[in-house]
Amino acid sequence: MMKRLGKYPEGERLQRIKNSPHHRDGSFRNVEKTSVNPNDVSILRILKKIIFRPSSVRPSAEIPNEKTDLYKLDEKNIQVVWFGHSSYYIQVENYRILVDPVFSGNASPFRFFGKAFDGADHYCAEDFPPIDLLILTHDHYDHLDYQSIKKLEKKVSGIVTSLGVGAHLETWGVKNDKITELDWWEDHQVNTKTKITATPSRHFSGRSIKRFQTLWSSFVLEINELKIFIGGDSGYDKTFRKIGDKYGRFDLAFLECGQYGKYWPQIHMFPEQTVQAAVDLGAKKVIPLHWGKFVLSYHPWNEPVQRFITAARAAGVNYLVPKIGEAVNMKEEYNQESWWLFENKIEIYERESATLG
Repeated sequence: MMKRLGKYPEGERLQRIKNSPHHRDGSFRNVEKTSVNPNDVSILRILKKIIFRPSSVRPSAEIPNEKTDLYKLDEKNIQVVWFGHSSYYIQVENYRILVDPVFSGNASPFRFFGKAFDGADHYCAEDFPPIDLLILTHDHYDHLDYQSIKKLEKKVSGIVTSLGVGAHLETWGVKNDKITELDWWEDHQVNTKTKITATPSRHFSGRSIKRFQTLWSSFVLEINELKIFIGGDSGYDKTFRKIGDKYGRFDLAFLECGQYGKYWPQIHMFPEQTVQAAVDLGAKKVIPLHWGKFVLSYHPWNEPVQRFITAARAAGVNYLVPKIGEAVNMKEEYNQESWWLFENKIEIYERESATLG
């Protein structure tokens, strides 16, 4: 249990954190004034809301999914595979990128909390070919998973993450020469064709009681002629427009749109804000994340995508919502299915069967 917590930064890493312009009085700070609980709602009230969540926070049956052979993806194309929540795989020709892998079945250090939906946790470390670049946005348990890192680390050539997160990785046995930590607006030239830049997100960090000791980030990934936005977790603010103005139109943006709540409106976007962030970024296509695998809020499990699509259509934003595990060829036209409404079809079938019976 203690091993999973990780480790607070120290030594040269801590000194670098203290020198960061985004670190003041012992903590990292967001660009805009931000509170995890801006209305100072009592913890008891929030816990009551969480404990007495409706049954609709979880799907009533196994979620639609596919199991793609990641070793056999076409290396001539750009392929994307979403694994639910904020874990996904990008293959640009023969270059392989993995973001925030969580394959232990839980989004917390406790087996009884944050359990993955049925059908949303069919992948494991053995399913992955060698990974050229592992991107870790921040250190929350639903993005940085101890078991997944331990099992995947030997397959990974290099890791890029937010400032301070390397302390966790090192204590888990990852060699320091594999780790590159970035402060906001710092970039790293991975190779002649691949560059990654850390950009601000509006969130927080921490794997135990003490928060804000490591940084949380979004990333701009430039590979070949592609420009991809790796969103991480973020509330909405003016930073999306700043990133869009600085880097121009993005070919693809991964943006969170789930686990929002009225008690924490500044650290997670509501789906309509996700669409606005996509507009600010000038994203040509968007894949909405942070839903479809874990329950971390009290909204129905498929409400985020339904609200997102309604707002995206109104704003003229192009989107993709693949099934978990489905490989999407970004160079081909995608046939979008409303697979997140599968429970409606089950109910209709059961009613029809009862009538015929």
